[in-house]
Amino acid sequence: MTYREGRAGPVKNYSASSCQSSDRKMNQEKLAKLQAQVRIGGKGTARRKKKVVHRTATADDKKLQSSLKKLAVNNIAGIEEVNMIKDDGTVIHFNNPKVQASLSANTFAITGHAETKQLTEMLPGILSQLGADSLTSLRKLAEQFPRQVLDNKAPKAEDIDEEDDDVPDLVENFDEASKNEAN
Repeated sequence: MTYREGRAGPVKNYSASSCQSSDRKMNQEKLAKLQAQVRIGGKGTARRKKKVVHRTATADDKKLQSSLKKLAVNNIAGIEEVNMIKDDGTVIHFNNPKVQASLSANTFAITGHAETKQLTEMLPGILSQLGADSLTSLRKLAEQFPRQVLDNKAPKAEDIDEEDDDVPDLVENFDEASKNEAN
């Protein structure tokens, strides 16, 4: 240990050998292990895995219900079905949903089992629910539908030849036989 003069008075300088007392002696191997465990980045080390927290549907539902309570929503009874019509012609259909509304917040909450269906599957019951935009898209679908049906049902030339082989040719004339029976 040496002394040197500083601004505040004498300062003690400690050498590394003087710091290692018997009760404060650090085990270098133990220290190296601890440092290796703490080391997160650097060359040649694996990256630290981010812990993923999985949320359950019930937790999300509880959070949603608490948010709806803050908005002071009221239950609307007597609604049998809800249909949400998308721009692409598909319909999100809820059968017997739970509908809640807050008119002050201009918020409606629809909960229940949802099914995605095509607009053509919902006809004719959905016609009264369609707006002007949906009616024009329905007209376009109606124009395309007969074309598709005709294209699918139109027999090909190869199919016609095969059908002729299956049908036997008529040998007798049945019209003359019926005229003879009538006389």
